[in-house]
Amino acid sequence: QVQLVETGGGLAQAGGSLRLSCIVSGYTFSGYGMAWFRQAPGKEREFVAGIRWNTATWYGDSVKGRFTISRDNAKNTVYLQMNSLKPEDTGVYYCAIRGGSVSFDQSDYETWGQGTQVTVSS
Repeated sequence: QVQLVETGGGLAQAGGSLRLSCIVSGYTFSGYGMAWFRQAPGKEREFVAGIRWNTATWYGDSVKGRFTISRDNAKNTVYLQMNSLKPEDTGVYYCAIRGGSVSFDQSDYETWGQGTQVTVSS
């Protein structure tokens, strides 16, 4: 059974940083795509960043240059380093995994974590 557990959310001031972690267990495919999505109150869930098994990465336009996605295979963990945070980065952040490459469409992902709240104050 595949499980994803996100940690690292919390409260930050504008201009500050947070690092999210997503620990993966039970995944047996050799090729995968993992992504971070976020959902702000009253808005649709949006793609934030994605990483493929060969470390290729993708970013949403609103976070390019500020966020970095990375992975540590030895720890079965994917990270999202968030710098220069803005109030509009506030939301629940979810990690998700799928067999194959990264997709920008949330419906393509097979398994999701429970989400972690990120709140950025101005």
